[in-house]
Amino acid sequence: MTRRHALTAAVGVTAAVSLASTGLLATPAIAAPQPLRNDDLKEALRRVEARRRRLLTGRPSANRWEMQKATDDGGDIVTRHVEGTGLSVTVRMGDTETLLVHVIRRFHYEVDALGLHGEPNPVEGWVAPSAVRDSSLPESNQASGTAVVIRPDFYPPGVRGGFSAGQQLIIRDIVADTEGVVRWGGEDRRPYEGLFYLTVRPGDSRLARVATKVRTWDETPGLGAGVMADMTQPSRRRRAAQYQ
Repeated sequence: MTRRHALTAAVGVTAAVSLASTGLLATPAIAAPQPLRNDDLKEALRRVEARRRRLLTGRPSANRWEMQKATDDGGDIVTRHVEGTGLSVTVRMGDTETLLVHVIRRFHYEVDALGLHGEPNPVEGWVAPSAVRDSSLPESNQASGTAVVIRPDFYPPGVRGGFSAGQQLIIRDIVADTEGVVRWGGEDRRPYEGLFYLTVRPGDSRLARVATKVRTWDETPGLGAGVMADMTQPSRRRRAAQYQ
């Protein structure tokens, strides 16, 4: 064997060892991906269509998030415990959940305690799309899991004066925590003082950024919901005024 032939053979052995170590020389019966059989494909498509029919409406709420027909059924809207309150609320999971639960917790701790003495309906999240009369109104956002209503039986739409000046100061400070990603319905032209809803559309980067900030507060002693602050500080009042 010539020197050239010997080098060629050595390179071939090295390459074969390398391929074997990565599994690329495994037998075709083991390594090659199996094609999806028609029956498997049909079943997968059937499950996707069944989920769509069961959960999705194709209809957006006022903030452009899709309304869903059911909760806790494999969709995006789930029931969550509101830590420190003994309450649960049904909202869209993820970043939306983080902000709306933060709003409820601060309201409970600083504005007025919820759910005491057997209060029957202290907070309401998701409602069925069939209950939405006008999808252009902010309360339609409940059907997409992106809004909550504090005491829905106490603060009817169109009515002002449910909160004292001091309580309003705190509520505006809560909204400032979310940098306007959540809005208080009491600031709307047609007020709904019990309503808090997401203002951003799906995909808006502000939602993830502010939710990350709030989660960091929750994990840091001395920050987050339940930590009393002086709402009369000029800096806090200026911050809150940005989102009225």
